Amino acid sequence: MKNIKAIILAAGEGKRMKSQKPKVLHEIFNKPMIEYVLEAAEGSGIQEICMVVGHQAEEVKKAITKADVSFVLQKEQLGTGHAVMQAQHFIPAEGEVLILCGDTPLVTAETLQKFLQFHQDENNDVSILSAWVDNPAGYGHIIRDKEGSFLKNIEHKDANAEEKLVCEINTGIYCFQGKKLKEALTRLTNHNQQGEYYLPDTLEIIRKDGGKVNAMIAEDAHEFLGVNSRVQLAEATDVMKKRINLKWMEEGVTLVDPQNTYIGPEVSIGQDTVVLPGCVLEGKTVIGEGCIIGPNSRMTNMILSNGVKFQASTGMDSTIGEETTVGPYAYIRPNCVIGAHVKVGDFVEVKNSVIGNGTKISHLTYIGDTDAGENINFGCGTVTVNYDGKKKFRTTIEDGAFIGCNANLVAPVTVKKGSYIAAGSTVTKDVPEDALAVARSRQQNIEGWTKKH
Repeated sequence: MKNIKAIILAAGEGKRMKSQKPKVLHEIFNKPMIEYVLEAAEGSGIQEICMVVGHQAEEVKKAITKADVSFVLQKEQLGTGHAVMQAQHFIPAEGEVLILCGDTPLVTAETLQKFLQFHQDENNDVSILSAWVDNPAGYGHIIRDKEGSFLKNIEHKDANAEEKLVCEINTGIYCFQGKKLKEALTRLTNHNQQGEYYLPDTLEIIRKDGGKVNAMIAEDAHEFLGVNSRVQLAEATDVMKKRINLKWMEEGVTLVDPQNTYIGPEVSIGQDTVVLPGCVLEGKTVIGEGCIIGPNSRMTNMILSNGVKFQASTGMDSTIGEETTVGPYAYIRPNCVIGAHVKVGDFVEVKNSVIGNGTKISHLTYIGDTDAGENINFGCGTVTVNYDGKKKFRTTIEDGAFIGCNANLVAPVTVKKGSYIAAGSTVTKDVPEDALAVARSRQQNIEGWTKKH
């Protein structure tokens, strides 16, 4: 559809959230609710978007990084109609405008596309997106005539007993012919108990003027769950979690316990990967095929190649090669590149390091700011000592080196190819190729000492 714009209403305070944060900035899977609404609008093909902001307007503006979004300020929150009035200059005289709510993060681009197509195909002056719900209390009811044509929208408090039983509700999403909306807004009044200007009142104004008003019933009422409280935020999070998990199971991923698995909307997972219970996968994490994740693993912005096993561990902002095993209880910190067929075992922490193919770091080890080659063996308790109290330095360990247990490599230091570090050594100088480095006090046995003391 050509020449269509969108107005997103995001001025509300959200008192029931009991928060110092603007309602639309509360997050689902680490992303503000308003971002989901913006993505749905853009995904439906809309390029020009105006957001009506009010409560903590500057905070909302800062959170929106998209350059193609403009803002208008609603200084006083005097209803949805009043909010749209603030954006009158944005409404096209020749064209259509879609009205969205900033607190409905579950709405999808696909639904909006169908809705816009319905508006065009039916040649409506106003289209309402409606849905069927089990409990319509608190919503506006869509009343139709005997032929099923739209008759009116009526608020629950104003409905009679029969009308209150109607389970088709107004979702608060509209598409208007721009010129019709502009005219209706000039005649909108606040003659009601709340003294507010209600956008749904424009429907009756346009209909009485001979305009065509119609409603499209959406397939999934969950998409229009408005988030006004922490309880509803949890409900929306659960719906999104189920939606995401269903998608990945249909794509060939095994989720052993979907109810106890949290996968972010930007995560990608390959076929035949198994995700065990208690996993949290966040950010732009990419997981290859045939991996085993969990149980109880957390990843943020990780990239895993095929066949990786990542057990009961945490990783962020790093890359792991094919057939590598991580965990249990390992910690992969940012800026790590870990090769293929590597073992990062229990209670191992790796930070800002490169680990070559085939290297083994089996247990109780800290590797920080290190460039480690291929087929290295790190003994239990190895520490690359990277910090002198003021600056951090790098350690270089070349291919085939063997690092004994409880060794300290004090950076900056280089361990050359094929060399050995004796257990218990504190290495402060470079170790030549194929050499054995022993850097520890010589043992002295004092016979009979215990009997004398």
